[in-house]
Amino acid sequence: MSLRYKQWFKSIAASVLLGSTSFSQAAEPEKEELKFGFIKLTDMAPLAIAYEKGFFEDEGLYVTLEAQANWKVLLDRVIDGQLDGAHMLAGQPLGATIGFGTQAHIITAFSMDLNGNGITVSNDIWEQMKPHIPKQADGKPVHPIKADYLKPVVDKYKADGKPFKMGMVFPVSTHNYELRYWLAAGGIHPGYYAPKKGDTSGMINADAQLSVTPPPQMPSTMEAGTIYGYCVGEPWNQQAVFKGIGVPVITDYEIWKDNPEKVFGVSKDWADKYPQTHIAVVKAMIRAAKWLDANNNANRPEAVKILSKPYYVGADEEVIANSMTGTFEYEKGDKRPVPDFNVFFRYNATYPYYSDAIWYLTQMRRWGQIADHKPDSWYMETAKKVYRPDIYRAAAEELIADGVMQASEFPNFAKESGFKPPQKEFIDGVTYDGTKPNDYLGKFKIGLKGKDEV
Repeated sequence: MSLRYKQWFKSIAASVLLGSTSFSQAAEPEKEELKFGFIKLTDMAPLAIAYEKGFFEDEGLYVTLEAQANWKVLLDRVIDGQLDGAHMLAGQPLGATIGFGTQAHIITAFSMDLNGNGITVSNDIWEQMKPHIPKQADGKPVHPIKADYLKPVVDKYKADGKPFKMGMVFPVSTHNYELRYWLAAGGIHPGYYAPKKGDTSGMINADAQLSVTPPPQMPSTMEAGTIYGYCVGEPWNQQAVFKGIGVPVITDYEIWKDNPEKVFGVSKDWADKYPQTHIAVVKAMIRAAKWLDANNNANRPEAVKILSKPYYVGADEEVIANSMTGTFEYEKGDKRPVPDFNVFFRYNATYPYYSDAIWYLTQMRRWGQIADHKPDSWYMETAKKVYRPDIYRAAAEELIADGVMQASEFPNFAKESGFKPPQKEFIDGVTYDGTKPNDYLGKFKIGLKGKDEV
Protein backbone atom coordinates (compact mmCIF):
# COMPACT_ATOMS: atom_id res chain seq x y z
CA MET A 1 0.00 0.00 0.00
CA SER A 2 1.43 3.39 -0.95
CA LEU A 3 2.08 6.06 1.65
CA ARG A 4 -0.65 8.18 0.09
CA TYR A 5 -3.35 5.55 0.69
CA LYS A 6 -2.04 4.67 4.14
CA GLN A 7 -2.46 8.32 5.06
CA TRP A 8 -5.96 8.33 3.57
CA PHE A 9 -7.03 5.28 5.58
CA LYS A 10 -5.49 6.79 8.73
CA SER A 11 -7.42 10.00 8.18
CA ILE A 12 -10.70 8.14 7.58
CA ALA A 13 -10.15 6.13 10.77
CA ALA A 14 -9.48 9.32 12.70
CA SER A 15 -12.67 10.93 11.40
CA VAL A 16 -14.75 7.90 12.39
CA LEU A 17 -13.29 7.94 15.90
CA LEU A 18 -14.07 11.63 16.21
CA GLY A 19 -17.59 11.07 14.96
CA SER A 20 -17.05 13.60 12.21
CA THR A 21 -16.91 13.52 8.45
CA SER A 22 -14.06 16.05 8.42
CA PHE A 23 -10.44 15.21 9.17
CA SER A 24 -7.04 16.84 9.16
CA GLN A 25 -4.49 15.87 6.53
CA ALA A 26 -2.09 17.49 4.10
CA ALA A 27 -3.92 19.28 1.32
CA GLU A 28 -4.25 17.45 -1.97
CA PRO A 29 -2.03 18.66 -4.81
CA GLU A 30 -3.79 21.17 -7.08
CA LYS A 31 -2.20 19.59 -10.15
CA GLU A 32 -1.50 15.87 -10.33
CA GLU A 33 -0.09 15.35 -13.84
CA LEU A 34 3.33 16.96 -14.18
CA LYS A 35 6.18 17.03 -16.66
CA PHE A 36 9.72 17.71 -15.42
CA GLY A 37 12.83 18.29 -17.52
CA PHE A 38 16.41 17.24 -16.96
CA ILE A 39 19.81 17.08 -18.63
CA LYS A 40 21.57 13.72 -18.96
CA LEU A 41 23.81 13.94 -15.90
CA THR A 42 24.08 11.69 -12.86
CA ASP A 43 22.94 14.50 -10.57
CA MET A 44 19.43 14.31 -12.02
CA ALA A 45 19.21 11.16 -9.84
CA PRO A 46 16.70 12.51 -7.27
CA LEU A 47 14.14 12.90 -10.07
CA ALA A 48 14.75 9.41 -11.45
CA ILE A 49 14.63 7.81 -8.00
CA ALA A 50 11.50 9.70 -6.92
CA TYR A 51 9.86 8.35 -10.08
CA GLU A 52 11.21 4.79 -10.02
CA LYS A 53 10.62 4.24 -6.29
CA GLY A 54 7.06 5.57 -6.38
CA PHE A 55 7.74 8.58 -4.15
CA PHE A 56 5.93 10.91 -6.56
CA GLU A 57 2.90 8.60 -6.66
CA ASP A 58 2.89 8.41 -2.85
CA GLU A 59 2.23 12.15 -2.93
CA GLY A 60 -0.57 11.81 -5.49
CA LEU A 61 1.61 13.01 -8.37
CA TYR A 62 1.81 11.43 -11.82
CA VAL A 63 5.06 12.59 -13.30
CA THR A 64 6.67 12.39 -16.73
CA LEU A 65 10.44 12.95 -16.91
CA GLU A 66 11.84 14.26 -20.18
CA ALA A 67 15.47 14.80 -21.19
CA GLN A 68 16.15 18.24 -22.71
CA ALA A 69 18.56 19.19 -25.48
CA ASN A 70 20.47 21.80 -23.48
CA TRP A 71 20.17 24.14 -20.50
CA LYS A 72 18.71 27.04 -22.49
CA VAL A 73 15.92 24.94 -23.97
CA LEU A 74 15.20 23.53 -20.51
CA LEU A 75 14.92 26.99 -18.93
CA ASP A 76 12.80 28.38 -21.77
CA ARG A 77 10.36 25.47 -21.46
CA VAL A 78 9.95 26.04 -17.72
CA ILE A 79 9.30 29.74 -18.36
CA ASP A 80 6.71 29.15 -21.08
CA GLY A 81 4.95 26.39 -19.13
CA GLN A 82 5.80 23.40 -21.32
CA LEU A 83 7.59 21.98 -18.26
CA ASP A 84 6.24 22.23 -14.72
CA GLY A 85 9.76 22.29 -13.32
CA ALA A 86 13.25 21.03 -13.98
CA HIS A 87 16.66 19.91 -12.82
CA MET A 88 18.57 23.20 -13.13
CA LEU A 89 21.99 24.71 -12.79
CA ALA A 90 22.08 26.55 -9.46
CA GLY A 91 22.83 29.78 -11.31
CA GLN A 92 19.81 29.53 -13.64
CA PRO A 93 17.05 30.67 -11.25
CA LEU A 94 19.35 33.47 -10.02
CA GLY A 95 20.49 34.55 -13.49
CA ALA A 96 16.94 34.57 -14.87
CA THR A 97 15.53 36.46 -11.87
CA ILE A 98 18.15 39.24 -12.10
CA GLY A 99 17.79 39.35 -15.90
CA PHE A 100 21.14 38.03 -17.09
CA GLY A 101 20.16 36.47 -20.41
CA THR A 102 16.52 35.47 -20.09
CA GLN A 103 14.37 37.55 -17.71
CA ALA A 104 11.94 35.52 -15.59
CA HIS A 105 11.29 34.99 -11.90
CA ILE A 106 12.41 31.42 -11.14
CA ILE A 107 12.58 29.98 -7.64
CA THR A 108 14.02 26.91 -5.96
CA ALA A 109 12.97 25.18 -2.76
CA PHE A 110 15.23 22.14 -3.19
CA SER A 111 18.97 21.71 -3.67
CA MET A 112 19.59 18.51 -5.62
CA ASP A 113 23.16 17.65 -4.62
CA LEU A 114 26.63 18.66 -3.52
CA ASN A 115 29.80 18.25 -5.63
CA GLY A 116 29.67 16.08 -8.75
CA ASN A 117 31.76 18.00 -11.32
CA GLY A 118 35.30 17.74 -12.64
CA ILE A 119 37.75 19.50 -14.93
CA THR A 120 39.25 17.42 -17.74
CA VAL A 121 42.06 18.26 -20.17
CA SER A 122 43.06 16.54 -23.40
CA ASN A 123 45.89 14.03 -23.45
CA ASP A 124 48.10 16.55 -25.26
CA ILE A 125 47.53 19.28 -22.66
CA TRP A 126 48.06 16.76 -19.86
CA GLU A 127 51.45 15.79 -21.28
CA GLN A 128 52.41 19.48 -21.37
CA MET A 129 51.23 19.96 -17.76
CA LYS A 130 52.97 16.92 -16.29
CA PRO A 131 56.51 18.34 -16.02
CA HIS A 132 55.16 21.07 -13.72
CA ILE A 133 53.15 18.78 -11.39
CA PRO A 134 54.70 17.53 -8.12
CA LYS A 135 54.90 13.73 -7.82
CA GLN A 136 54.22 11.34 -4.96
CA ALA A 137 56.80 8.71 -4.03
CA ASP A 138 55.02 6.23 -6.32
CA GLY A 139 55.34 8.62 -9.26
CA LYS A 140 51.65 9.55 -9.35
CA PRO A 141 50.67 13.26 -9.29
CA VAL A 142 50.12 15.03 -5.99
CA HIS A 143 46.48 16.09 -5.69
CA PRO A 144 44.78 18.51 -5.84
CA ILE A 145 46.22 19.56 -9.18
CA LYS A 146 46.19 23.35 -9.29
CA ALA A 147 45.85 25.58 -12.34
CA ASP A 148 49.35 26.84 -11.50
CA TYR A 149 50.56 23.78 -13.43
CA LEU A 150 48.43 24.67 -16.45
CA LYS A 151 49.62 28.29 -16.51
CA PRO A 152 52.95 27.63 -18.32
CA VAL A 153 50.99 25.79 -21.02
CA VAL A 154 48.50 28.66 -21.43
CA ASP A 155 51.37 31.19 -21.44
CA LYS A 156 53.03 29.31 -24.29
CA TYR A 157 49.82 29.33 -26.33
CA LYS A 158 49.56 33.09 -25.78
CA ALA A 159 53.19 33.61 -26.77
CA ASP A 160 52.54 31.65 -29.96
CA GLY A 161 49.46 33.77 -30.70
CA LYS A 162 47.05 30.85 -30.22
CA PRO A 163 43.85 31.06 -28.15
CA PHE A 164 43.58 28.50 -25.35
CA LYS A 165 40.03 27.16 -25.51
CA MET A 166 38.03 25.37 -22.82
CA GLY A 167 34.39 24.33 -22.53
CA MET A 168 31.74 24.80 -19.86
CA VAL A 169 28.05 24.05 -20.03
CA PHE A 170 26.29 27.42 -19.67
CA PRO A 171 27.19 31.02 -18.75
CA VAL A 172 25.44 30.81 -15.35
CA SER A 173 26.48 27.22 -14.65
CA THR A 174 28.35 26.04 -11.60
CA HIS A 175 30.84 24.66 -14.10
CA ASN A 176 31.58 28.11 -15.52
CA TYR A 177 32.19 29.55 -12.04
CA GLU A 178 34.21 26.55 -10.82
CA LEU A 179 36.40 26.54 -13.92
CA ARG A 180 36.92 30.29 -13.61
CA TYR A 181 37.67 29.96 -9.88
CA TRP A 182 40.26 27.23 -10.51
CA LEU A 183 41.91 29.10 -13.38
CA ALA A 184 42.04 32.42 -11.52
CA ALA A 185 43.49 30.73 -8.43
CA GLY A 186 46.36 29.65 -10.68
CA GLY A 187 46.88 33.11 -12.16
CA ILE A 188 45.03 32.41 -15.44
CA HIS A 189 42.47 35.12 -16.28
CA PRO A 190 39.23 33.52 -17.56
CA GLY A 191 37.83 36.77 -18.99
CA TYR A 192 35.03 39.22 -18.25
CA TYR A 193 31.46 39.68 -19.42
CA ALA A 194 30.25 43.19 -20.32
CA PRO A 195 26.46 43.01 -20.74
CA LYS A 196 26.12 46.83 -20.79
CA LYS A 197 28.30 46.86 -23.90
CA GLY A 198 26.44 43.94 -25.44
CA ASP A 199 29.40 41.57 -24.93
CA THR A 200 28.19 38.33 -23.36
CA SER A 201 31.08 36.21 -24.63
CA GLY A 202 32.88 36.31 -21.27
CA MET A 203 36.22 36.56 -23.07
CA ILE A 204 37.34 40.17 -22.42
CA ASN A 205 40.98 40.11 -21.20
CA ALA A 206 40.89 36.30 -21.19
CA ASP A 207 44.02 34.15 -20.99
CA ALA A 208 41.78 31.10 -21.45
CA GLN A 209 38.67 31.40 -23.61
CA LEU A 210 35.62 29.58 -22.22
CA SER A 211 32.71 28.66 -24.46
CA VAL A 212 29.45 26.72 -24.08
CA THR A 213 29.21 23.04 -24.99
CA PRO A 214 26.29 20.77 -23.93
CA PRO A 215 27.45 18.17 -21.36
CA PRO A 216 27.07 14.96 -23.43
CA GLN A 217 29.04 16.59 -26.29
CA MET A 218 32.07 17.55 -24.18
CA PRO A 219 34.21 14.45 -24.85
CA SER A 220 33.65 14.46 -28.63
CA THR A 221 34.22 18.24 -28.87
CA MET A 222 37.54 17.87 -27.06
CA GLU A 223 38.48 14.83 -29.13
CA ALA A 224 37.87 16.91 -32.27
CA GLY A 225 40.31 19.54 -30.97
CA THR A 226 37.73 22.34 -30.79
CA ILE A 227 38.42 22.70 -27.05
CA TYR A 228 41.45 21.57 -25.03
CA GLY A 229 39.61 20.86 -21.81
CA TYR A 230 36.31 21.35 -20.05
CA CYS A 231 34.39 21.48 -16.78
CA VAL A 232 31.31 19.25 -16.64
CA GLY A 233 29.28 16.96 -14.41
CA GLU A 234 29.44 13.20 -14.47
CA PRO A 235 29.62 10.91 -16.28
CA TRP A 236 31.33 13.05 -18.93
CA ASN A 237 34.71 13.37 -17.17
CA GLN A 238 34.94 9.63 -16.60
CA GLN A 239 33.83 9.10 -20.19
CA ALA A 240 37.04 10.82 -21.34
CA VAL A 241 39.08 8.32 -19.30
CA PHE A 242 37.18 5.35 -20.70
CA LYS A 243 37.57 6.63 -24.26
CA GLY A 244 41.27 7.34 -23.66
CA ILE A 245 40.99 10.94 -24.90
CA GLY A 246 41.64 12.98 -21.76
CA VAL A 247 42.52 13.22 -18.08
CA PRO A 248 40.28 14.64 -15.35
CA VAL A 249 42.72 16.75 -13.33
CA ILE A 250 40.53 17.92 -10.43
CA THR A 251 37.03 17.53 -8.99
CA ASP A 252 34.93 20.38 -7.70
CA TYR A 253 35.11 18.71 -4.27
CA GLU A 254 38.79 19.75 -4.31
CA ILE A 255 38.03 23.26 -5.57
CA TRP A 256 35.33 23.92 -2.94
CA LYS A 257 34.56 21.05 -0.57
CA ASP A 258 30.85 20.18 -0.47
CA ASN A 259 29.83 22.90 -2.89
CA PRO A 260 26.14 23.13 -3.90
CA GLU A 261 25.46 21.93 -7.41
CA LYS A 262 22.04 21.55 -9.12
CA VAL A 263 18.65 22.74 -7.89
CA PHE A 264 15.04 21.94 -8.76
CA GLY A 265 13.56 25.06 -10.33
CA VAL A 266 10.02 26.23 -11.07
CA SER A 267 8.59 29.56 -12.15
CA LYS A 268 7.34 31.83 -9.37
CA ASP A 269 3.94 31.95 -11.12
CA TRP A 270 3.74 28.13 -11.11
CA ALA A 271 4.70 27.97 -7.42
CA ASP A 272 2.05 30.55 -6.54
CA LYS A 273 -0.63 28.72 -8.53
CA TYR A 274 0.18 25.21 -7.22
CA PRO A 275 1.57 25.62 -3.67
CA GLN A 276 0.58 22.18 -2.35
CA THR A 277 1.74 20.49 -5.54
CA HIS A 278 5.11 22.15 -5.05
CA ILE A 279 5.34 20.93 -1.45
CA ALA A 280 4.41 17.41 -2.59
CA VAL A 281 7.16 17.46 -5.24
CA VAL A 282 9.74 18.57 -2.68
CA LYS A 283 8.59 15.83 -0.27
CA ALA A 284 9.10 13.15 -2.91
CA MET A 285 12.53 14.48 -3.86
CA ILE A 286 13.69 14.69 -0.24
CA ARG A 287 12.81 11.01 0.13
CA ALA A 288 14.69 10.19 -3.07
CA ALA A 289 17.77 12.07 -1.89
CA LYS A 290 17.70 10.21 1.42
CA TRP A 291 17.41 6.88 -0.42
CA LEU A 292 20.44 7.75 -2.57
CA ASP A 293 22.68 8.33 0.48
CA ALA A 294 21.14 5.76 2.83
CA ASN A 295 23.28 3.22 4.66
CA ASN A 296 26.58 4.69 3.51
CA ASN A 297 25.56 4.75 -0.18
CA ALA A 298 24.36 1.12 -0.14
CA ASN A 299 21.72 1.92 -2.78
CA ARG A 300 24.15 3.47 -5.24
CA PRO A 301 24.72 0.30 -7.35
CA GLU A 302 20.96 0.10 -7.92
CA ALA A 303 20.89 3.83 -8.70
CA VAL A 304 23.66 3.32 -11.26
CA LYS A 305 21.57 0.67 -13.06
CA ILE A 306 18.60 3.04 -13.15
CA LEU A 307 20.63 6.02 -14.39
CA SER A 308 22.31 3.98 -17.14
CA LYS A 309 18.94 3.53 -18.87
CA PRO A 310 18.89 5.39 -22.18
CA TYR A 311 16.03 7.68 -21.17
CA TYR A 312 17.95 8.93 -18.11
CA VAL A 313 21.73 9.37 -18.49
CA GLY A 314 22.33 6.64 -21.02
CA ALA A 315 26.03 6.02 -20.30
CA ASP A 316 27.54 2.63 -19.48
CA GLU A 317 27.00 1.41 -15.93
CA GLU A 318 30.75 1.12 -15.44
CA VAL A 319 31.28 4.78 -16.38
CA ILE A 320 28.52 6.05 -14.07
CA ALA A 321 29.64 3.78 -11.22
CA ASN A 322 33.15 5.22 -11.32
CA SER A 323 32.00 8.34 -9.48
CA MET A 324 28.58 7.40 -8.08
CA THR A 325 30.00 4.63 -5.91
CA GLY A 326 32.65 6.75 -4.21
CA THR A 327 35.71 6.61 -6.42
CA PHE A 328 37.08 8.81 -9.17
CA GLU A 329 39.55 7.90 -11.91
CA TYR A 330 42.02 10.57 -12.97
CA GLU A 331 44.73 9.26 -15.31
CA LYS A 332 43.83 5.81 -16.62
CA GLY A 333 44.44 3.42 -13.73
CA ASP A 334 44.84 6.19 -11.15
CA LYS A 335 41.59 5.57 -9.29
CA ARG A 336 41.28 7.33 -5.92
CA PRO A 337 38.58 7.27 -3.24
CA VAL A 338 36.30 10.32 -3.21
CA PRO A 339 33.40 9.07 -1.05
CA ASP A 340 31.60 12.42 -1.15
CA PHE A 341 32.01 13.04 -4.88
CA ASN A 342 28.21 12.79 -5.16
CA VAL A 343 26.22 13.82 -2.09
CA PHE A 344 22.43 13.97 -2.27
CA PHE A 345 21.25 14.12 1.35
CA ARG A 346 24.14 14.17 3.82
CA TYR A 347 25.25 17.51 5.29
CA ASN A 348 21.76 18.98 4.74
CA ALA A 349 22.47 18.85 1.00
CA THR A 350 18.81 19.31 0.05
CA TYR A 351 18.29 22.53 2.02
CA PRO A 352 18.26 25.76 -0.07
CA TYR A 353 20.76 27.94 1.84
CA TYR A 354 20.79 31.68 1.17
CA SER A 355 24.58 31.59 1.48
CA ASP A 356 24.75 29.21 -1.50
CA ALA A 357 22.70 31.63 -3.59
CA ILE A 358 24.89 34.56 -2.56
CA TRP A 359 28.09 32.71 -3.53
CA TYR A 360 26.77 32.35 -7.09
CA LEU A 361 25.81 36.01 -7.16
CA THR A 362 29.33 37.01 -6.04
CA GLN A 363 30.78 35.04 -8.95
CA MET A 364 28.36 36.71 -11.38
CA ARG A 365 29.63 40.04 -10.08
CA ARG A 366 33.27 38.93 -10.08
CA TRP A 367 33.19 38.13 -13.80
CA GLY A 368 30.98 41.02 -14.93
CA GLN A 369 27.64 39.29 -15.45
CA ILE A 370 26.44 41.71 -12.77
CA ALA A 371 27.89 44.85 -14.31
CA ASP A 372 27.61 47.29 -11.37
CA HIS A 373 28.48 47.37 -7.70
CA LYS A 374 25.65 46.13 -5.47
CA PRO A 375 25.37 46.64 -1.70
CA ASP A 376 25.39 43.60 0.57
CA SER A 377 21.65 44.11 1.15
CA TRP A 378 20.97 43.53 -2.57
CA TYR A 379 22.61 40.09 -2.43
CA MET A 380 20.45 39.13 0.53
CA GLU A 381 17.23 40.42 -1.05
CA THR A 382 17.95 38.57 -4.30
CA ALA A 383 18.76 35.32 -2.49
CA LYS A 384 15.43 35.54 -0.62
CA LYS A 385 13.51 36.10 -3.86
CA VAL A 386 14.91 32.92 -5.40
CA TYR A 387 15.80 30.47 -2.62
CA ARG A 388 12.72 29.36 -0.66
CA PRO A 389 13.55 27.50 2.54
CA ASP A 390 10.00 28.22 3.74
CA ILE A 391 8.61 25.82 1.13
CA TYR A 392 11.30 23.26 1.96
CA ARG A 393 10.40 23.51 5.65
CA ALA A 394 6.71 22.93 4.92
CA ALA A 395 7.62 19.77 2.96
CA ALA A 396 9.97 18.53 5.67
CA GLU A 397 7.41 19.12 8.42
CA GLU A 398 4.80 17.14 6.50
CA LEU A 399 7.28 14.25 6.12
CA ILE A 400 7.94 14.37 9.86
CA ALA A 401 4.19 14.46 10.60
CA ASP A 402 3.68 11.54 8.20
CA GLY A 403 6.19 9.52 10.23
CA VAL A 404 8.34 9.03 7.13
CA MET A 405 11.33 11.01 8.41
CA GLN A 406 12.71 12.32 11.69
CA ALA A 407 13.22 15.94 12.71
CA SER A 408 16.88 15.08 13.38
CA GLU A 409 17.36 14.47 9.64
CA PHE A 410 16.78 18.15 8.87
CA PRO A 411 18.25 21.47 9.97
CA ASN A 412 16.85 22.88 13.21
CA PHE A 413 14.25 25.07 11.55
CA ALA A 414 13.64 27.14 14.68
CA LYS A 415 17.27 28.28 14.68
CA GLU A 416 18.27 28.02 11.01
CA SER A 417 19.36 31.36 9.51
CA GLY A 418 19.91 30.12 5.96
CA PHE A 419 23.64 30.86 6.23
CA LYS A 420 26.32 28.24 6.57
CA PRO A 421 29.25 29.12 8.87
CA PRO A 422 32.18 30.77 7.03
CA GLN A 423 33.62 28.22 4.61
CA LYS A 424 37.38 27.84 4.41
CA GLU A 425 37.90 24.80 2.20
CA PHE A 426 38.55 26.46 -1.15
CA ILE A 427 41.58 25.62 -3.28
CA ASP A 428 42.99 29.15 -2.93
CA GLY A 429 42.48 29.30 0.84
CA VAL A 430 40.08 32.27 0.65
CA THR A 431 37.30 32.11 3.27
CA TYR A 432 33.71 32.71 2.16
CA ASP A 433 31.22 34.36 4.54
CA GLY A 434 27.83 34.70 2.84
CA THR A 435 26.83 37.61 5.09
CA LYS A 436 29.67 39.76 3.66
CA PRO A 437 29.64 39.39 -0.14
CA ASN A 438 31.53 42.58 -0.99
CA ASP A 439 34.20 41.83 1.59
CA TYR A 440 34.57 38.41 -0.04
CA LEU A 441 34.92 39.87 -3.54
CA GLY A 442 37.64 42.19 -2.27
CA LYS A 443 39.87 39.24 -1.40
CA PHE A 444 40.53 38.13 -4.99
CA LYS A 445 43.50 39.28 -7.09
CA ILE A 446 41.66 38.53 -10.33
CA GLY A 447 38.05 39.71 -10.73
CA LEU A 448 35.83 42.77 -10.35
CA LYS A 449 35.26 44.30 -6.93
CA GLY A 450 33.94 47.52 -5.43
CA LYS A 451 33.03 50.04 -8.15
CA ASP A 452 34.98 48.22 -10.90
CA GLU A 453 33.34 48.04 -14.31
CA VAL A 454 34.43 46.48 -17.60
